[in-house]
Amino acid sequence: MTRPPAENQELYRFSTAERWVHRTSSTLMMVAIVTAAFLYLPMLAELVGRRRLLVTVHEWAGIALPAPLLAGIFFRSLRADLRRLNRFGPQDKGWAWRAMRYGTRAAGAAGKFNAGQKLYAALIAGATLVMMGTGLLMWFPHLSSLTWRTGATFVHDWLALLVGVLVIGHVRMAMKDPEARHGMRTGRVSPAWARREHRLWAEEEAEKQAEAESAEG
Repeated sequence: MTRPPAENQELYRFSTAERWVHRTSSTLMMVAIVTAAFLYLPMLAELVGRRRLLVTVHEWAGIALPAPLLAGIFFRSLRADLRRLNRFGPQDKGWAWRAMRYGTRAAGAAGKFNAGQKLYAALIAGATLVMMGTGLLMWFPHLSSLTWRTGATFVHDWLALLVGVLVIGHVRMAMKDPEARHGMRTGRVSPAWARREHRLWAEEEAEKQAEAESAEG
């Protein structure tokens, strides 16, 4: 039987590289969303005098979005967590449905990332790639026909709305969980929070700790 870590001994959840990738990616995403809002919403567009500058900032923020992740690929901790995000286990089956009905705490045991976080990561990654492609067609109109540009604009605009909704939902969930924000800010979380929100991961960490103590002994 594995021994749980002491309550005052925080668990290591995210490396420095992972936290910086998250911060820079979220900053670029927020810049892209805010500039898009000022470009497309009439009530906000009236407040902007230098629209061309805003367009340039929006374009480069979008193009730079994959850069933090590509840089983070060189770190083992990030690659390990990407593998976790990309794999759905038996515990993830029906998790999203239960979370919507009863809340995340009653949705069942989760690993380091629950099914909702995995779905969010997949949707954001896919949407970012599509938006980059459609954005490039809009940025360089001579590369494609009018039909392609029209379709790209339609997809880009509606996908931007979806991404905005997803990001707002993500921020809302984070604001409701101070411990999760603490983990992303410092890289460490309390054992109590880990057992409550990510029990399978907490048990996995307890096993690693027990093995390490056994090896030392």
